[in-house]
Amino acid sequence: MNRPPVNRADSTKVYPLAAGCQRWAAVVSYNGANYCGFQRQKHSPSVQQSLEQALSSIANQPVVTLCAGRTDSGVHATGQVVHWDSAAPRSARNWLAGANRLLPDDIAISWVGQVDEQFHARFSARSRTYRYCIVVSPTRPAVLAEGLTWVRGELDVAAMREALPALLGEQDFSAVRGAGCQSHTPFREVRAVELSECGQLLVLEITANAFLLHMVRNIVGALLWVGSGKRPPSWLAQLLAGRDRCAGAPTASGRGLYLVEVGYPAACGLPQLPRGPVWLPEAANNSKAGEQRDSGR
Repeated sequence: MNRPPVNRADSTKVYPLAAGCQRWAAVVSYNGANYCGFQRQKHSPSVQQSLEQALSSIANQPVVTLCAGRTDSGVHATGQVVHWDSAAPRSARNWLAGANRLLPDDIAISWVGQVDEQFHARFSARSRTYRYCIVVSPTRPAVLAEGLTWVRGELDVAAMREALPALLGEQDFSAVRGAGCQSHTPFREVRAVELSECGQLLVLEITANAFLLHMVRNIVGALLWVGSGKRPPSWLAQLLAGRDRCAGAPTASGRGLYLVEVGYPAACGLPQLPRGPVWLPEAANNSKAGEQRDSGR
């Protein structure tokens, strides 16, 4: 099958620094409910806009950030990674404490460190991990409503788990690709996926080299059709093989979606932090029930 190769991280490429500048990286968390997404937009507030305003104030000069993944409107993060270059003589402590003092309550930085010019938040990344949080309840939740997707009816979790292996490996994900996606290829490599259950909570965790626009939300929409009995577990494999987005389920809400981790080579020096979100029960965080991994990795 002729196709363009999946993009791979290049740990040897250099992204040159301007004279006198240092490159800094940060791990950022945010509640995306009040933002149009991470990327700066003219029409609405964005996470990037707030972050750059805070960092620019600390540096006393303009700061431009680049991120690992441009999350959509309403989508959250506990492990977004950004980098920026600055000639301002500031320490990691200065950046961290200063930014958290200036940022709004729904955005926070959990780590800042200096990195070398081979590091790029997006292009150095080897993997991204998302979690999608669902509450199954006869009535809508009032607490944490912005961070959960509510499903009123019962879901067949066993059927949903039976469908998961179809997602693994490197393949064409056109059937779950959002309209307007700018990627040059629909091929992505899903390396692990699991569905954890804890009381009324269902948490889908999925790791891939990268994701297409709305890919996770469209996968969740398809799994919800399987869980509600609208489609059998075998349908997900048929959907992906058909490569037709119009044959898929509606896109799930962005409110239950979290970018929880971006993976880099150890040489980059970024820390491994808890994936979160912090309110997620420990049982869901540690459970391996329903986990599927690509046997080729």
